[in-house]
Amino acid sequence: MNEQAGVPLADLTTMRVGGPADRVVTVTTTDELVDAVREVDDADEPLLVVAGGSNLVVADDGFRGTVVRVATTGVTRESADSCAGAMVRVSAGEGWDELVALAVTEGWAGVEALSGIPGLTGATPIQNVGAYGQDVSQTVAQVRTWDRQEQAVRTFFNDGCGFGYRSSRFKGDTRYVVLDVLFQLELADVSRPVAYRALADGLGVELGATAPLGDVREAVLEQRRMRGMVLDPDDHDTWSCGSFFTNPILPANEFDALVARAATVLGAEAPAPPRFVEPDGRVKTSAAWLIEQAGFGKGFGLPAPAALSTKHTLALTNRGGATASDVVALARQLRDGVLDRFGVRLVNEPVLVGAEL
Repeated sequence: MNEQAGVPLADLTTMRVGGPADRVVTVTTTDELVDAVREVDDADEPLLVVAGGSNLVVADDGFRGTVVRVATTGVTRESADSCAGAMVRVSAGEGWDELVALAVTEGWAGVEALSGIPGLTGATPIQNVGAYGQDVSQTVAQVRTWDRQEQAVRTFFNDGCGFGYRSSRFKGDTRYVVLDVLFQLELADVSRPVAYRALADGLGVELGATAPLGDVREAVLEQRRMRGMVLDPDDHDTWSCGSFFTNPILPANEFDALVARAATVLGAEAPAPPRFVEPDGRVKTSAAWLIEQAGFGKGFGLPAPAALSTKHTLALTNRGGATASDVVALARQLRDGVLDRFGVRLVNEPVLVGAEL
């Protein structure tokens, strides 16, 4: 366990903004993680748990309290058979993309389309991380947590995690600190059925077909690089939190109203908003489409220090000298612009600490 004072939180986030924390405690074992959280709670101090910082925007004033930085390690294959697949327990502090790469190498299918996503494994069930037709809820068997209220370890099985689109029972609730995640992965050399059109096209296969795990991983990484979604310290398009807004999911009547409003605003000949029907009858549409059609194209805001990515309109980026206030102001401008034009209120995906839209 290592303790430091006055650490700039910009150094611990992929957006690279945020003022200092009073104290940062870095933990490298699960016992240290529990002990550090208990110490802060016993002292009745503010606590912020930070993993990879890829989904976090911290205010310029920083954090008046203790940051527990998760750096725990460990990947254990607990069992493997043709029926149950590979049961793999992963410490919260393991790098997510490193885990995906290992899964591809070992022949563990189910997370290959989640290649290139930054951050640590313990954060993935909180956000129910997903991309290219997969999300982690499809493979999470258990999430083991420290319950700060009960002061005890508590394990949640998949059906108790409350998984939804980019959400879970853990999101927005500081009660539970993820210690490790147990994944149930298929034993296979080929992927799960490819469920995303652009990925299928890149692989040269039909939608719903399978492909070698390594081929899927490389195709996903290629797609993400084209969108500036693979971290690169030399590319400011990747100094971001990835997608800053979630795709809106609307009741069918509200989506119909959006279609009518878009036709009025953009003209009857303009393409209609993208439509993806959910199992419950609601309709998911594209936040990127709404942003672009509201007049905010790729690179919007340049040469300001905070601007949209030149590769993807869902990524708000730090061009090298942005503050948290710059990022939040840009996000607010986009949200309000979409609301004014289309009547749809976008919701931020990253966690905002000490700031709000």
